[in-house]
Amino acid sequence: MSLFVRIRELVDSITRRVAFLGPILARLCVGITFIGTGWGKLHSLDNVTKFFTELHIPAPALQAAFVSGVEFFGGILIILGLLTRLSSVMLAATMVVAILTAKLADIHDVNDLASSTEFAYLAIFAWLAVAGPGALSLDALIGRFVHSREVPARSHG
Repeated sequence: MSLFVRIRELVDSITRRVAFLGPILARLCVGITFIGTGWGKLHSLDNVTKFFTELHIPAPALQAAFVSGVEFFGGILIILGLLTRLSSVMLAATMVVAILTAKLADIHDVNDLASSTEFAYLAIFAWLAVAGPGALSLDALIGRFVHSREVPARSHG
């Protein structure tokens, strides 16, 4: 066996053992951030409503309360790894709206978009929505429990 193949197998073995780290670190990063931003918005809904009004977002008071709750509770769910895909899609949607309303004037090219914090969060939420929360999550724990409780179908042959 060549040295290259042995090195590749060693790297593959190590990365399989620590594969849980990527999702949990991403979830902690965005979860903590959005708990904080959601909490701040929930405690200053008047200011958020005023800002949403200035951005011409429809039903600004309703949207302010909704987005604040999505950020706060979505952040909690992301950290726990519970309903991760749903929470990620909802939080990704808030980032799309933020980019299209609050940030669009500052975006002149692809580099401006790609270097924005909102786009980075959007990318992380998209990854979590597609890849899932990883092994260290309540979603995975519930999945293992449900799978272990399934009764194999009987063969009628």
